[in-house]
Amino acid sequence: MKHIVWDWNGTLFHDIDAVVGATNRVFEPHGLAAYDADGFRAVYTRPIWTFYERILGRALDDGEWERLDIAYHDHYHRLMTDCGLAADALSTLRAWDATGGRQSLLSMWAHDRLVPTIAEFGIDHHFVRVDGLRSAAGGHKAESMVSHIMALGVDPADVLVIGDSLDDAHAAQHVGARAVLYTGGMTGRADLHAFGVPVVDTLADAIDHA
Repeated sequence: MKHIVWDWNGTLFHDIDAVVGATNRVFEPHGLAAYDADGFRAVYTRPIWTFYERILGRALDDGEWERLDIAYHDHYHRLMTDCGLAADALSTLRAWDATGGRQSLLSMWAHDRLVPTIAEFGIDHHFVRVDGLRSAAGGHKAESMVSHIMALGVDPADVLVIGDSLDDAHAAQHVGARAVLYTGGMTGRADLHAFGVPVVDTLADAIDHA
């Protein structure tokens, strides 16, 4: 492998507490019990509107998805300020740089928030390209991965995607890249293993597969 495409939320950025907390606050008015991290992972899926329908036990009404998504991000953006990088994120980024490999970042979080956030953490110089979401939230990552790989001008066969969700693995598969899935994010270990790609507990272990 010559190039790593990193995911942000739940991978390099350890934000599971903010994600679970924001979700609990969104659905509190519906009288639903709060999730802990394991309970959240047991029901989490993508696209996000499908996840919300699973939580509610019904289809979303017209316009409901948009209202829930706005409320979620309002809560998330307050709670995320208490979150930091994954424990070995910085050392792993440095380790891959030391091999001479390249790395980039592709996230389904808003691009205009992603770019300044990674700069605040002082890790932006590790990435030859950073792409966040520039349109409506909640969809699949595969098409964004296509655009990201094309912009990089790399052969997908030389790419390893490291993320915390099945969506990351699907996106890698869609473009012909390899994937490693990390257990520190939103998806439970059993679901990650079911996809059939390597599953790791640390980011350092993830780059071993490159």
